[in-house]
Amino acid sequence: MLSVFDFDATVVGAGAVGLACGRALSKRGLTVLVLEKEGHIGQGVSSRNSEVIHGGLYYPTGSLKAQFCVEGRRALYDFLASRKIDHRKCGKLVVATEAGEVERIEAIFEQATANGVEGLAHLTGAQARALEPELNAHAAILSPESGLFDSHGYMLALQGEIEDAGGSVVVSAPFEGAEPLPGGGFTIRVGGEGAMAVTSRLLVTAPGLSAQAVAAAVDGYPAGDIPAGHFGKGIYFRLVGKAPFDRLIYPPPIPGALGTHYRKDLGGQAVFGPDLAYVETEDYSVDPAKAEVFAAYIRRFWPGLPDGALTPDYAGIRPKLHGPGEPQPDFQLHGVERHGITGLMALFGIESPGLTSSLAIGEAVAVALTGSA
Repeated sequence: MLSVFDFDATVVGAGAVGLACGRALSKRGLTVLVLEKEGHIGQGVSSRNSEVIHGGLYYPTGSLKAQFCVEGRRALYDFLASRKIDHRKCGKLVVATEAGEVERIEAIFEQATANGVEGLAHLTGAQARALEPELNAHAAILSPESGLFDSHGYMLALQGEIEDAGGSVVVSAPFEGAEPLPGGGFTIRVGGEGAMAVTSRLLVTAPGLSAQAVAAAVDGYPAGDIPAGHFGKGIYFRLVGKAPFDRLIYPPPIPGALGTHYRKDLGGQAVFGPDLAYVETEDYSVDPAKAEVFAAYIRRFWPGLPDGALTPDYAGIRPKLHGPGEPQPDFQLHGVERHGITGLMALFGIESPGLTSSLAIGEAVAVALTGSA
């Protein structure tokens, strides 16, 4: 039977999570439209992060973050390898730089074990330094499943699979609102030069930082079901000189985030970040004066950092659902049982580990909307 709709499913947001949702729906034989307000895919949260593949160490057992990170990470490595997308399973060291931090990393080990993270190992300071001689470590946890990948190459592959299945990814096409139709489905208003209206049986909103505004633009969406959003800015500094470590290096987490960590990117350069500062607007500037604060923090685990070796790199903003001093909540996927609108799935607070989790999030959204695993 021919569909009475222009598309079976429309996804708002062509970042990693939106594209993964579009791919998962396409795999089930649905015609998919992905709308992106920017001129290219992945220009928001997905392009301004660490490109780290997270193991799943930190998140409360039973949470969506724990479940989707572990499932998504396993699926992501298979996806990257099968499509020859650049990645490196370099492993991660979570480091206690002094005796007072050992209890904190031990708690992470126990959490990660409960989450089903594979291959974890306790290391003494000497064992950690045997792996990374320039590291200051009293003790450490080794997570061999952590890694890095080319997130833009990944998103291009997701786009390709949607288009190969007959779907469309349209850029410079801002979502301006949606109206539920009496018999089910939606009329969706699209702005930009080619302003138009399309009809779609299903609607997924995965626009990152604008999740709250997009949900509010769906007629009848209950305002009380839209969680408050906060902008959590993080900046990065790049090292001038040779990268000191091969593995990811993470100190214990800070309140509300994983904290400033180290990675050797796929090009072989050392990058440190992000920190966390709450901001009111999308400000992507990097204050060079913060190099001194970064340097003091980095020298806790890398005492050999040369003076003046950090240069400003870039900034990202995370779509947080908690403000300063508040507990960090889980991902939120709001279906009909939350907002009462059949055929709509609204995603909120998809920050770290959203990139690692994206394939698992896409599958969960597709199962919820179609009933098909």
